Amino acid sequence: MRSIATFLLLIPAVAGLVTAAGPVPRKAAEFVIQHPDGKQELLSSYRGKTVVLALMFTTCSHCQKTAGVLSGVQKEYEGKGVQVLGATINPDAAKDIQMFNKVFGVTFPCGITNEGAARQFLGLAKDEPYFVPILVFIDKTGTVRSQYIGDEKFLGNQEVNIRAELDKLMKGGASSSKAAPAKGPKS
Repeated sequence: MRSIATFLLLIPAVAGLVTAAGPVPRKAAEFVIQHPDGKQELLSSYRGKTVVLALMFTTCSHCQKTAGVLSGVQKEYEGKGVQVLGATINPDAAKDIQMFNKVFGVTFPCGITNEGAARQFLGLAKDEPYFVPILVFIDKTGTVRSQYIGDEKFLGNQEVNIRAELDKLMKGGASSSKAAPAKGPKS
């Protein structure tokens, strides 16, 4: 009975993950991804392209799967004005990022950033819980059109949903994610 009561108390907290993040649509703030070689990737340098920004942990199996899916998406959409970017935000990401990129065959720019920068970009409060991976879809004008936090139903069928979201954005459709949370990946 105690676990049922605890579960029921957690439902509003999980639902808050989706609604508490920054409003969508919104202008994308600058976001910096640091690469192991010292180079920096600026989100603003991709203005004019449709961007998928993935925030992940190098140690999260769901994030590792997402990296593989996004590598396929990058290959498929590279000539269509789409750019996938990745930033790992776990504490050991700096020492793990090169192995992460190699082992999971990452074909898009993927580096590290700090959790504070990721929270600020997403519009999450300092102590607000979240799940990874997180996908942010940004249109050609630099506007965040949707974002999906790791426990949302959208991430349950990434192969289909990411492509559908990109196709909609490339056609100029304005998407907005405020879907109800569903059981899914947590790390």
